[in-house]
Amino acid sequence: MSFEKISLKGRALRYLAMREHSRAELERKLAPHEEVPGELAQALDELQARGFIDEQRVIESLLYRRASRLGAGRLRQELQAKGLQGEAVQQALAGLRDTELARARAVWGRRFDSVPTEASERARQTRFLMARGFSSEVVRQVLSGRGVEEDEATGSGEIDPD
Repeated sequence: MSFEKISLKGRALRYLAMREHSRAELERKLAPHEEVPGELAQALDELQARGFIDEQRVIESLLYRRASRLGAGRLRQELQAKGLQGEAVQQALAGLRDTELARARAVWGRRFDSVPTEASERARQTRFLMARGFSSEVVRQVLSGRGVEEDEATGSGEIDPD
């Protein structure tokens, strides 16, 4: 019994069935399997024309999966690693800036019990949040403990209009 070799388009569809991939990611993953020069580009052009490869869906998918745990800096880095840049990435990240402080507080709250009092503990908590891509200003606000009382009083990160 002989099995036929999987085509580049078939391999690409397998990857796309698992999760959204950018064109650059697929090119990187499929390049070792290309036998005829230009065959990969042709297959990816066809998939993109049919709507199987869509950069906006890749951006939305990544943000949906990772935004609750990471800051805008880390998300930008991950999108760039996928070969995505430009206006769509900037717009998506701009939308996250409004929730950056609340997301940082949630991430910090899952890991730590209280605001640090010692310098070594402050440094450890700062490294934790910075490694997750939160800006230094957001980290400073989270670790200062300012605004936490208002959040707890209203039950959210928003200011009560009454």
